[in-house]
Amino acid sequence: MLVTNDIQQLFDDSHQILFLTGAGVSTLSGIPDYRSKQGVYQGLDLAPEYLLSIQAFDEIPEIQYQFMQDNLYFPKAKPNIIHQKMANLAQAGRAKVVTQNIDDLDVKAGLSDNHLIRFHGSLYHLYTPVDGQAISLAAYQKSLYRANDQAKIRPAITFYGEEPYRVSEAIDWVRQADLIVVVGTSLQVYPFAGLLEYANNQAKILAVNLTALPVPARVHQVVGDARQFFEELQI
Repeated sequence: MLVTNDIQQLFDDSHQILFLTGAGVSTLSGIPDYRSKQGVYQGLDLAPEYLLSIQAFDEIPEIQYQFMQDNLYFPKAKPNIIHQKMANLAQAGRAKVVTQNIDDLDVKAGLSDNHLIRFHGSLYHLYTPVDGQAISLAAYQKSLYRANDQAKIRPAITFYGEEPYRVSEAIDWVRQADLIVVVGTSLQVYPFAGLLEYANNQAKILAVNLTALPVPARVHQVVGDARQFFEELQI
């Protein structure tokens, strides 16, 4: 059992829960992660930090575009029990989510921007940087370029070399939380990994991950399957 009586009591007693989530949440919905042996970064000819950078969008946009089309888009994926239970807590006014994930499964589960910060943006918000015009996913799947004027299209995600979204607000959410739950992230990407530094001294912090994380000693680590954890968790 991963959810002990003490852990369940933590959730029962908390009113401002904040989930900090990463790719390990979405793997249960069939979306690959990035850095594991089966992750999308394996076997690349180019460093991912370049391939998914704003520099690559300027210099090798066609290569970047094809990589994203082949490896990042899973529009038929559905939320899993982790998304659903986080959304249920948020809809009850007890939780918020800051996610690294760009797949919008939290949105599909029912979360709005009042309870969700997509720290690294969304693959499904597409636009032409030249004028900010929104573009449909269907149009983007056909071509990197807008039909009428060949303007380049991009997703509103945080490329390497760009600032994440709503950073100050995410920090405020961390400061306000009485329970912070880190789920499915290796905490290797900054500034997301630095958000824990803003937790108030009274907040309880849990980390649920398949392997132990390099986190401060005050973090209670649950090493195990996040799906099992959320199946056991009563809300």
